[in-house]
Amino acid sequence: MTDVFPGLAQLADRFGIAQEFWDWKGRHVSIPAATIIDVLRAFDVEASTPELADLALGELDDRRWRRTLPACTVVEEGSGVHIDVHVPAGTPLRVDVLLESGETRPAWQTENHAPDRRVDGRMVGEATFWLGADLPTGYHLIRATTTKGTQQGSLIVTPSFVGFPPAMRDQRVWGFGTQLYSVTSRESWGIGDLGDLSDLIIWSGTRQFAGYVLINPLHAAEPVPPLEPSPYLPASRRFVNPLYIRPEAIAEFASLRKAERREIRGLRKRARSVAEASGIIDRNSIWPLKLEALRIVFRTGMREARRIAYDDFRRREGAGLRNFAVWCVLCQEHGRHWDEWPAELRRPSSPEVARFADDHAEDVDFFEWLQWIAQSQVAEAQATSSQVGMPVGIVSDLAVGVHKFGAETWMMPDVFAHGMSVGAPPDQYNQAGQDWVQPPWRPDKLEELAYAPFRAMVSAALRGVGGVRVDHIIGLFRLWWVPEGGGPTVGTYVRNNHEAMVGILALEAQRAEALIVGEDLGTVEPWVRDYLARRGILGTSVLWFESDEHGQPLAADRWREYCMASVTTHDLPPTLGYLAGDHVRLRESLGLLTEPLEAELEHARREQAEWLGTLVDYGLLDEAKTDDQVEVLLALHRYLLRTPSKVLLANLTDAVGERRAQNQPGTIDEYPNWRVPLGDGDGERIQLEDVFRADLPRRLAAVMNGFDEQPESRWEG
Repeated sequence: MTDVFPGLAQLADRFGIAQEFWDWKGRHVSIPAATIIDVLRAFDVEASTPELADLALGELDDRRWRRTLPACTVVEEGSGVHIDVHVPAGTPLRVDVLLESGETRPAWQTENHAPDRRVDGRMVGEATFWLGADLPTGYHLIRATTTKGTQQGSLIVTPSFVGFPPAMRDQRVWGFGTQLYSVTSRESWGIGDLGDLSDLIIWSGTRQFAGYVLINPLHAAEPVPPLEPSPYLPASRRFVNPLYIRPEAIAEFASLRKAERREIRGLRKRARSVAEASGIIDRNSIWPLKLEALRIVFRTGMREARRIAYDDFRRREGAGLRNFAVWCVLCQEHGRHWDEWPAELRRPSSPEVARFADDHAEDVDFFEWLQWIAQSQVAEAQATSSQVGMPVGIVSDLAVGVHKFGAETWMMPDVFAHGMSVGAPPDQYNQAGQDWVQPPWRPDKLEELAYAPFRAMVSAALRGVGGVRVDHIIGLFRLWWVPEGGGPTVGTYVRNNHEAMVGILALEAQRAEALIVGEDLGTVEPWVRDYLARRGILGTSVLWFESDEHGQPLAADRWREYCMASVTTHDLPPTLGYLAGDHVRLRESLGLLTEPLEAELEHARREQAEWLGTLVDYGLLDEAKTDDQVEVLLALHRYLLRTPSKVLLANLTDAVGERRAQNQPGTIDEYPNWRVPLGDGDGERIQLEDVFRADLPRRLAAVMNGFDEQPESRWEG
């Protein structure tokens, strides 16, 4: 079926399903009717024939009139909003707004000439009310009171502009970006942890004068091996992966008996030996050993004040934390994927799950405690950043989605679109398109829930840090939905309510006084970047991708002010590897090239030649040193300082001369994605202590600070 009949087109418009788009070559592509029908089924709407589509449209209209108030109304501060209220025809009605402060504001009825409508055998009237344009930002309630009682709906008033956190004082900042798991030290367990993050913050803040550290998502993974290596395919985005906990930094570690501490030291020694022997970040071998150590610390108990703090944490996190902990224990008993569990355990609300939780109360408590410890150590690292004078501190990463059979889809199955996954249409880098195997949230369900799952996720992401980078932020506007079994080429875009989702992101950032950076690379509708800038949310600019309308390097003065500007990104090799063409040779070895190797290498050489010429023209690179890759690396970062961009990023891999990429898009296990330890120019693993003493980080820091030579301390002179 290819023709889209009128009823199907109307339903597509109602649910924000694209019927057409323009691909990466500028060609107009029409979405076949079969794809739209499949996507509508994910919204529980059957529209395979004109008759069924017309029935569905009528039901949607009736559903709106059955509801007294909209489930959720989102408005930008200062804008004001009208809402439609539905009550039995002729019923007297009063509407007001209950602010989260407890104050009540009246609403005013305005003209509405819509005729009464018969719904379910009774006549229903519609009235329109103006809520005013002076409502404060926050999460409020709209109340409609009739003779039969009061009905409520959510009202979210969001800030118009976020901008920079107060601590930045509108000044430019720069920071290091790193994949935390790759940064190990002599004190960690063969994988970078939150103790290493604190040490990295101390060094980069005091010796390098950096203002922040950008890290990969810390989202929770499965609690049992095999663990998903990608931090961008988590089990939950609300909770933290306890793999990043430093056991020895837990307060209760000091209370352990000598024999227990000796046992933990032995576990750590084994973990480090496994890591060194494997040559990669071996989560599957390290995690069981660290988990055993954490159980030893947990069983020692805690002093009364610590117990009070832990109990308060559990109350604050509520049912979400308990359900997550129960999911962890269920994974230990029945495996990582809940679709393979006994049927009665596949929904958290079942009596069997409640009995299971009661029978395994200590284990559930343990996994709740792990979350408290993990979030506490994140907060401690952020406190360290404040102590060393960083204006921002930790900038964490927020992934675009979750694992299909992870914790979130088990805890909230009705919020996700069944039979769909998120991906991307074909483009110049992935001509077959992409299927990320991550189920999308249903926009209609999010609205019904007043965006509570999204609010909880964003609030958790901002807790204890100084900012968040939102991966694929264009997903808050639209996502490419891929029907299961069809492949990404037969997908279509589905729109989210960006006013609501970006607005909530802005509101939570305002309350946390945090920096928000949106990763807006790839195929982006032109107006989206303008919208994000208007709301004070930064975009992302990667030097290799910045070109003008003629395909030439974008002039420095044309870069965006509101962006995080960098030379490279984690989906490309570090700069020295990129300059050497490692990315082309790697793709060729993996069979990912669509053109001959020499042709691709020649294209890469031309691209680099254009940038080298630009660097020479700007006086940032001596023409006699264009073959010196370290000098080119430093010059590329000098170019960033010529732009108006207020937030600059240098990758830690560049600072140590690493050449290997952390991730090769288009592969899973063909390349050790997300398992590459931090290494030097020869690919040899290096420890954080080695980084502290190296020369290249100091040279790069001098560039980022605009110095000829980096001082030992900001207090000198």
